[in-house]
Amino acid sequence: MTDDSTRVEYAADRSMLAANEDDSVSAAATRDIRDFFADDGKRDEDLEGFEEVDADIVHFIIGSSHRIWEEGGIGLLYTQYGHNMSHHTTEGTTYGRDAVVALTQLALAAYPDTRLFGDDVVWTQHGDSYQTSHRTTHAGSNLGWSQYGPPTGKKVKRRTVAHCVVHKGRIIEEWVARDELAVVRDLGFDEFALARQMGAADARDRGAPVSLATGEVSRMRGQLPPEEIEETPDDLAPAEHLVRSMFQQVWNWRRLDKTSTYYSPTAVIKTSTDRILNGPVALQHHILEWLAGFSDMAIAIDHMMSNERSGGTVVATRWRLEGTHDGPGRWGDPKGRRVTMLGFSHHLVVNGSIAAEWTVFDEFALLKQIQAPDWTLHSPLELDQESEGQSKGASADE
Repeated sequence: MTDDSTRVEYAADRSMLAANEDDSVSAAATRDIRDFFADDGKRDEDLEGFEEVDADIVHFIIGSSHRIWEEGGIGLLYTQYGHNMSHHTTEGTTYGRDAVVALTQLALAAYPDTRLFGDDVVWTQHGDSYQTSHRTTHAGSNLGWSQYGPPTGKKVKRRTVAHCVVHKGRIIEEWVARDELAVVRDLGFDEFALARQMGAADARDRGAPVSLATGEVSRMRGQLPPEEIEETPDDLAPAEHLVRSMFQQVWNWRRLDKTSTYYSPTAVIKTSTDRILNGPVALQHHILEWLAGFSDMAIAIDHMMSNERSGGTVVATRWRLEGTHDGPGRWGDPKGRRVTMLGFSHHLVVNGSIAAEWTVFDEFALLKQIQAPDWTLHSPLELDQESEGQSKGASADE
């Protein structure tokens, strides 16, 4: 590795995500699954409330995921999730462990040969609680009925990030983004037609409009420009400050000229639907595509944590995008819809610049907000009144 004053001039590789030699907690990115299970029960620290098999917090996340998704231990959710936990996605919040059990059963019925590869886990600890950001790749075959219809037999792959709050061995809150548009495309569906159909169905099932967002997107301060990022606070790691500053300067301030300030010339950015961007210039074009489609868009950071690794610092960020679909782009003709989307990014920071980025969001959920029929924007009361009026008109004609 170069000294701290030298910028990264080479492409990052997976080995840079390995744990430091003196780190007692596992690193998922470079360990074989067999190594994790060889550590079953070998604890270096007290884990109150966890099962005896759990060696550390990363071992808990990787091991639990494997046993649930690949060995069929769905019932483990009853001991590893709180009964009253909250599960957040772009499409809303579900309450209670049973909803997670139902979603898991649905997914495994549709893709019974699912393989869940643990790409990385970033974590932090606060007393008896942990927060984890688990980046995974799911692969499987559509051999059963799914939310999209009968089995197609096609193979699918998607990336997912799950941010969990774990208290004494139980997940009590979870935020998840799945690259569902990648699945829709792998299954061979027309994503626009499916988004219109499912957007309407979702609105009927929820009994609420597709989007309830109103008012101005929170990016500017009236006629004033966006807020400046202060100097690195004492309680914030330099790598976290760098990533926070990047989001504010590049995305919210529209300072695309600063991408080369934050990103290495050889940075590799992997984003949803397997798009790969090489270097700051490609990233600029990617950002411009979003800004063209959502001219007022803003990104707000909800949570950030980081871990030191052998090749640098990995920063995990949970963020929200808000904006108005008012321009052209891959999402179809502009409809003026207010949209919101949950997303996650893992950045590898090496010697003061971003060497690699992995970003995941549910672009199909975004597409449903845009493509859903216009009637879904009305409240149930308005729809009932309109339907009642039409019925009275029909009766009068008779």
